[in-house]
Amino acid sequence: MKIPVLGEKAQIITAERKAEAGQRLTRIEGQIRGIRKMVEEDRRCVDVLVQLASAQEALRGLTKLIMRNYLENCATEAIRSKANDEIYDELMDVIFKFAK
Repeated sequence: MKIPVLGEKAQIITAERKAEAGQRLTRIEGQIRGIRKMVEEDRRCVDVLVQLASAQEALRGLTKLIMRNYLENCATEAIRSKANDEIYDELMDVIFKFAK
């Protein structure tokens, strides 16, 4: 199997994680549709805020899943392939983007 190099579109994601990500995305889509309906129906702001917090937490969970996959597969393979300067720059960008 060819390992994608930084900048290539193809990424390595395990079948198990792909399935889990798909399930999480389906739930998140449902949450977002529910929030839209709540806003359209003029539901109480506090109720909408609770659902927004829930959707944000679901997105954080998905981010953690994809981040773990990235670190275990994509970044690890790039480091092993000696693309060190590029991968370290990419890792720093990813870490700072999500460390807010």
